[in-house]
Amino acid sequence: MKTVIKNVLEAIAQNSVEQAQAALKAAIPVIEKTAVKGAIHKKNASRNVSRLTKRVNALASSMQ
Repeated sequence: MKTVIKNVLEAIAQNSVEQAQAALKAAIPVIEKTAVKGAIHKKNASRNVSRLTKRVNALASSMQ
């Protein structure tokens, strides 16, 4: 889970909208699966997804 989150953050740091969106699409199922298995709390997973989505959307809107 940490790796996919790091991939999203690296794509955001590189200002690559397409790469960040693709990394986010790959990260969401991994984060949710981690919560379902009980490794993290479901609200923690939701918070992570929400924060990453917010950052990717902000990057996309700043590029337009």
